Amino acid sequence: MTQFTAVSDITDPIKLADEALAIKAYPHAQGQLGQNKTMVLLFFNPSLRTRLSTQKAGINLGMSVISMNAAQGWQLEFEDRIIMNTDKAEHIREAAAVVSQYADIIGIRTFPSLTDKEKDYSDFILKRFIEFASVPVISLESAIRHPLQSLADLVTIKEQTAKARPKVVLSWAPHPRALPQAVSNSFIEWMQAADMDLVITHPEGYELEGSFVKDTPVIYDQSKAFEGADFIYTKNWSSYQQYGQILNQDANWTITPEKMALTNNGKFMHCLPVRRNVVVADGVLDGPNSLVIEQANNRTFAAQAVIARMLRHQ
Repeated sequence: MTQFTAVSDITDPIKLADEALAIKAYPHAQGQLGQNKTMVLLFFNPSLRTRLSTQKAGINLGMSVISMNAAQGWQLEFEDRIIMNTDKAEHIREAAAVVSQYADIIGIRTFPSLTDKEKDYSDFILKRFIEFASVPVISLESAIRHPLQSLADLVTIKEQTAKARPKVVLSWAPHPRALPQAVSNSFIEWMQAADMDLVITHPEGYELEGSFVKDTPVIYDQSKAFEGADFIYTKNWSSYQQYGQILNQDANWTITPEKMALTNNGKFMHCLPVRRNVVVADGVLDGPNSLVIEQANNRTFAAQAVIARMLRHQ
């Protein structure tokens, strides 16, 4: 595996999730796999879970891990045929080539502009890194996807149910800031690939990009969508059609105990960080069916499964 940017980079998402669960049972069993190997993690936007879990995953495999806040004082130019006489001191062509000499695996976390939809949805920055890197690249979140999060979500669902095809609802919820569609896009792709009974619910105007949604049912009535659900995965996203805009902050879409009571004793999931009593009520987040802490824990083992595959093929 030379890159991990989307579920399409693997042929067996269920098997990969099973590998992560096996690693969770014995996290240090492959501690020699990454011996004398180095992973460099570049963050073009801040991170807590992704940074720490991926670093821990590399350490569990015996790797040396170097983490860099690439957006602080290190401005890269990604465009070609440009006169570099502004604030950007280095071009991606040199930067990716140089980092590749220091690393056996590169992890990159980028973020969308939320203003230029065409460029964001081309995954421009991530693809430029892959183009000029000479070692495997892992997406630590891109402008349009967050595959490590989605793999951890799949691991969590498999761990928490014996059903072959549980009902999983992806629900929009309000948020005071404009957020990207990356987590939601990626979650949809992974649930489709794993053949879950997926339903999407959101207010009108928050339709996601069609190539991600495909034929997944979309229900604009949140309460109806929740009926009989085994898992409620909640995430805010800004508008795709009116790109990056906040169209609705309706508190009626907040996840409450009353909403969760409509489910089949459903489990609550969120990628974190989460705005308490805006996205989800305390009573849900602190309740016995909340999986958010276990989800975060599974980030390490999801990353470790991906890194282990890459190391085996080097």
